[in-house]
Amino acid sequence: MTRTAVLYAATAPNEQQRARFAAFLKQKYGEEIALEFRESALFPGGFRLEVGSEIYDWSVGGRFRQLRDTLTQVAGEEGSIIPLMRETLRRWTPEAIAEEVGSVRAVGDGIALADGLANAEYGEILLFEGGVRGMVQSLDKDTVGCILFGDDSFVEEGSTVRRTKKRAGVPVGEKFLGRVVNALGDPIDGKGEIAADGYRPVETPAPSIIDRQPVNEPLETGLLAIDSMFPIGRGQRELIIGDRQTGKTAIAIDTILNQKGKGVVCIYVAIGQKASSVARLVETLKKHGALDYCIVVNASAGESASLQYIAPYAGCAMGEYFMERGKDVLIVYDDLSKHAVAYRALSLLLGRSPGREAYPGDVFYLHSRLLERAAHLSEERGGGSMTALPVVETQGGDVSAYIPTNIISITDGQIFLESSLFFAGQRPAVNVGLSVSRVGGAAQTQAVKKAAGAIRLDLAQYREIEVFTQFASDLDETTRRQLAYGQGLMRLLRQKQFHPMPRHRQVITLVAALHHVMQNVAPERIPAFQEEMLGWFEQNCAELCERIRTTGTLSAEDKALIEARADEFCRSRREQA
Repeated sequence: MTRTAVLYAATAPNEQQRARFAAFLKQKYGEEIALEFRESALFPGGFRLEVGSEIYDWSVGGRFRQLRDTLTQVAGEEGSIIPLMRETLRRWTPEAIAEEVGSVRAVGDGIALADGLANAEYGEILLFEGGVRGMVQSLDKDTVGCILFGDDSFVEEGSTVRRTKKRAGVPVGEKFLGRVVNALGDPIDGKGEIAADGYRPVETPAPSIIDRQPVNEPLETGLLAIDSMFPIGRGQRELIIGDRQTGKTAIAIDTILNQKGKGVVCIYVAIGQKASSVARLVETLKKHGALDYCIVVNASAGESASLQYIAPYAGCAMGEYFMERGKDVLIVYDDLSKHAVAYRALSLLLGRSPGREAYPGDVFYLHSRLLERAAHLSEERGGGSMTALPVVETQGGDVSAYIPTNIISITDGQIFLESSLFFAGQRPAVNVGLSVSRVGGAAQTQAVKKAAGAIRLDLAQYREIEVFTQFASDLDETTRRQLAYGQGLMRLLRQKQFHPMPRHRQVITLVAALHHVMQNVAPERIPAFQEEMLGWFEQNCAELCERIRTTGTLSAEDKALIEARADEFCRSRREQA
């Protein structure tokens, strides 16, 4: 059956023009195509040629759109826009470019189904008639499923939709530091437009094994419980998991605050949170002088599921911009439970088959392709790194649920926060038994590693003795002392929010505690004792503190010196009492 091309123009073509159209169509499609003319006053001084879903728009508007697209492509280059425009206009020649145009079959709930886009690709951006953009998420035999990044009330059934042949992406650059943006990279903090240095696809392949190097540089959180027992390295993926309101976000924020002055770019991605909570977080960062090296990407609970779905990928693309320039990046995804829920909603609306807990079968791939992009790049690639701290919320402490088990298997360890510890006043409420860092001591400074010693073993023994002795009334002196020692350690690991602890303070605290300096101090007096001791060390052993802080090493002589000076502090304190 012979295909037919439809020509719209104000006047009918003559024989010579018909012959040129026929030659063009045969060269383009490799077959004879019949030409049907339809008179239209909409195309004065030009024409519009439709071959199935492909459209060649040679009208004034079509050629102007070509010029606009060309100018848009060069606008991101270095230098002034005026010379670029002048050069583009000088060398620009309109081309016969086929546009693939379809029509909207159905729209609703942030989802649109379109016909006639046979060559559309997964992840491609589509442009709807009302100016709304969408991203292709499903490719069926006759239709294309698309998630919308705007108000779906502007998209009507039967309206046209056009392929852009571009993948979804976000603007990136140095000027984004200190700003709050939405999932599309648009500023939402009222500080005006952001001059972007480039444009990156939101989804890119993770760095290959050859492009990576081992994770061996510490990224200190400033939290004694984590840095001493579950150290995080630059390029690692460490999961923060626990029930609602157990301090998961607090750990992430303290880690961001601890990067001040360390050259680490921090990106916080808020997914499905209340706008007021994100506003308070931004104020906290600003108050502590941390917003200058941070980017906050916000897809709040009031945003569509489409924007909540794309937000972590957008934040990751912004982080990759800095990582590929040799910088260290810390990115927090808060939280991926809500991200999975948003994806589930989109998937069910697109007609994907639900599986376990109603999540579609590719929900593992949803998070693996995001978290695998965190890496410590090889020196040939610049040596930059991106450390990911995904947050996952559990229900009733159930880590065996679908999404938690998925992300536990993807990441390099997890920090498990326990509700019972939190309500008992142990904050951060880190469960020592269930938490782990699979990178471990390889990403720990020598000073903290040496100072921490057997603290995990001591705490494990304490928890075991505590369980067996909670009903006992008569305890021997050795057991009583071991219980008191364990209680002191647990008290020592408590830390105020927004008060990350510098390295030298961590080392001195650990060495003194494992030396049993605080053995006879009542648990409720330990915080005051610790603060007094650290202040005394900073005043009387300033050179030692500076050496630990700058070099990150702890020699046997320095460790012995800390133990001796800690004993001296205790004696002087007893004498004063």
